[in-house]
Amino acid sequence: MLKFPTGAVNSGGNALGLGMSTTLRIVHPYGVRPFQIAVPEEDLLDLRRRLAATRWPEPATVPDWSQGVPLSDLQQLCRYWRTEYDWRAAEHRLNRWPQYLIEIDGLTIHYFHLPSPSPSAAPLLLTHGWPGSFFEFEQAMERLADSDFDLVVPSLPGYGFSGKPADQGWGVHRIAQAWAELMQRLGYQRFLACGSDWGTSISTSLALHHPERLLGLHLIPPLVPLSPVGGPAPTLQERKAAEELSERSQTGSGYSAMHGTRPQTIGYSLLDSPAGLCAWIFEKLWAWSDHAGDLYHVLSQDQVLDNITLYWLTGTGASSARLYWESITEISTWFTDTVKDSIDVPTGCTIFPREVPRPSRRLAERRFTNILHWGEPAHGGHFGAWEEPDLFVQEVQTVRQAVTQPPS
Repeated sequence: MLKFPTGAVNSGGNALGLGMSTTLRIVHPYGVRPFQIAVPEEDLLDLRRRLAATRWPEPATVPDWSQGVPLSDLQQLCRYWRTEYDWRAAEHRLNRWPQYLIEIDGLTIHYFHLPSPSPSAAPLLLTHGWPGSFFEFEQAMERLADSDFDLVVPSLPGYGFSGKPADQGWGVHRIAQAWAELMQRLGYQRFLACGSDWGTSISTSLALHHPERLLGLHLIPPLVPLSPVGGPAPTLQERKAAEELSERSQTGSGYSAMHGTRPQTIGYSLLDSPAGLCAWIFEKLWAWSDHAGDLYHVLSQDQVLDNITLYWLTGTGASSARLYWESITEISTWFTDTVKDSIDVPTGCTIFPREVPRPSRRLAERRFTNILHWGEPAHGGHFGAWEEPDLFVQEVQTVRQAVTQPPS
């Protein structure tokens, strides 16, 4: 089990750029401030009052999820949220780990920093997406730090305990610049960049703009067009993946259109109604995870509500949605349009079986020219690290070995 001195931060990478020095010092460079989560009790009481006063609509006219979250499912989850769920338990777990706030480019960034006791540890930057948070990586974080990684897990701008941008311009490329600065200030000249959802795009942007800073990429999954152009006919697997993406675009992308065009409009509801916020996020957790009809087989009610409660207590329903307004048009072209760039950084890719989009290796190699690992775990969906932390940790360890071992 890891033991951390109070307020410890990295004092600098080792000579190889693969980790930190063997000695931890209690030092706070560049205005780093230690942070602990401590939500006022009145905020939790207000949440319960609002849940008790929810105005419920009539049930959908269909018995399934095709119109959204069924009324009975949402009522049950919100009842548990109001009467049994314990946010303080989540606070207690998270506050065991070193957390900090730092100012970068005029914005406060919250991050976890779990340095490994190993002198050969590889710096690993983990980036989450929407509707996730650092909770996606909770079960994997301590295992990774214990297995020879120095972990840095920031919250995206407008998410969690990071600041909310007051001006436009905080898209994936600006966030990537902020992450490069964060790792520089922590003493990591080179590092592994890993992410899913928005984290995939931000990690890819780091490779585009700061390839010299990266030991390697771990993309879950890589974003590339799913239909081959000017080459061999698509395989059966490629056709199926393209069909699933098309179906998702037609029936499950309304949230993205709203975030990408009118995030402020939906933001009022997400900030004012906990039941509304719960439905908005719960529907995506259910639809995007790998299960046979019962989400709680892979994510417990407490795990689901940890994440939703974070969005509620931090008031980030609107600010998190604005990242779509900033970047979704560009990022959508990365997996629907012709590839216009190539990335030579050593890359590992993980494609969970219920992920969408789900590219083939031959198509991914058109953009990512130095793929050293291609993993297809047996289980898992869009939230692979959260749903299948053991498989995720195995994939990260394999990618680290592939991108850092000397060529034979």
